[in-house]
Amino acid sequence: MPKNNTALPTLISVFFFWGFVAASNTVLIGIFKDNFSLSQFQSQLVDLAFYGAYFFGSLVYFVWSKSQGDPLNKMGYKKGLSVGLIISAIGSACFIPAANLASYPLMLGGLFVVGLGFALQQIVANPFVIALGSPSTGAHRNNLAGAVNSLGTTIGPLLVSYAIFGVIVSNAAVSFDITKVRIPYTILAVAFVLVAGLIYYSKLPDIKTETDTTKGLGALQFPQLIWGMVGIFFYVGTEVTIQSNLPALGKQIAGLNTQDVVHLISLYWGCLMVGRWAGALTVFNLSKLTYNFLLTGVPLLAYGLIVLVNWIKGSPLIDFLCFSPFVVFAILMFYLSGNKPIRTTILFTISGMACMLGGLVLDGLSAMYFFIAGGLFCSVLWPCIFSLSIAGLGKYTTQGSSLLIMMILGGAVLPPVQGLLADASSIQSSYIVPLLGFGVLCLYGFRVRASLKKQGINYDAEL
Repeated sequence: MPKNNTALPTLISVFFFWGFVAASNTVLIGIFKDNFSLSQFQSQLVDLAFYGAYFFGSLVYFVWSKSQGDPLNKMGYKKGLSVGLIISAIGSACFIPAANLASYPLMLGGLFVVGLGFALQQIVANPFVIALGSPSTGAHRNNLAGAVNSLGTTIGPLLVSYAIFGVIVSNAAVSFDITKVRIPYTILAVAFVLVAGLIYYSKLPDIKTETDTTKGLGALQFPQLIWGMVGIFFYVGTEVTIQSNLPALGKQIAGLNTQDVVHLISLYWGCLMVGRWAGALTVFNLSKLTYNFLLTGVPLLAYGLIVLVNWIKGSPLIDFLCFSPFVVFAILMFYLSGNKPIRTTILFTISGMACMLGGLVLDGLSAMYFFIAGGLFCSVLWPCIFSLSIAGLGKYTTQGSSLLIMMILGGAVLPPVQGLLADASSIQSSYIVPLLGFGVLCLYGFRVRASLKKQGINYDAEL
């Protein structure tokens, strides 16, 4: 932990918002589709508007930084993060007139503006978290931030549903007054402003990097960043493709209706939380004995919470019992990785490939368990890739961060590719896409290790 013990908790509060809003968009899709009489494609414009803003915002930032100079190097990370939160607050406030006018395009515009703010926040916050301590342990702090993000992903839809409907329901959009969308997004706008003020007046160090006055490729001169862009693209794409086709997969290979697959989708997202909770332990100054105890106990505790929630919902517990060996195997991989980002990347991507292969050759629920287990091995890849990719960038750090955030585009590209393969063959065979995704990420691990070693950077050796 950094010397300022409030710095990291204050900073990672924004990670909660990213998960909260992204997961809550699922609620909006159902609401909008019913109330505006939309086709399935039209309802999916919610995700297009939101994630498209990440790509557009990051692209604009990169072009601006090359033509006018890096704005974050001029204003500092803290001010930049506050600006990003204010932009998201403006986007949330757009839902007030949009709901009054019952305008779907205006609501999409509001989501786009929220996403633009998130793009700037991501560009700032990920390297900011890394800068709060030794770069070699930056991936561990990003794991803690990811654990907070997972909390937002878990409770976001529940809180938004409660704010809109008064109860937590899954299909309450059938009879619904669209003006009620104002409630959660007004609250969210106020929360964004409050957190922006908290960040601005906090004791967070106002970090700046050396001003970039050079021309040419800038950040792209670093091979670790180029490989990192490829890595982020395939990481996000792989994470999304695994879960996006689970309902169709369950129907095809296990005879399950959509409602019978909900708890398995919940299990997949829970796997990400299990891994991120385990990865976050290294942030704390723990004795070796305490750490080893918690490295087993914390993932099991996280998994127990997932089981408890699903038990309350009435989900079949036999599926969670059958899946538990995968959690134990993931814990073993954490021990073998030794808290080293490159070794973790390689071990976890090989494990992910093994899971995809198992799902491709097996049948029924057994195949689904193997595919879902991919979530365990996706869980800590983002912080590993991000910290390794901006290692040694110096004055190009925020520029490189913008390029990495731009590659979230993979989440919009790989799922349609998998869909085309599924239409041409079968849903199960289409999971060769995440198999290849894990393969590319494994190659990334080896390539970035070689690139960093040539520059005298070896995070694995430093730990």
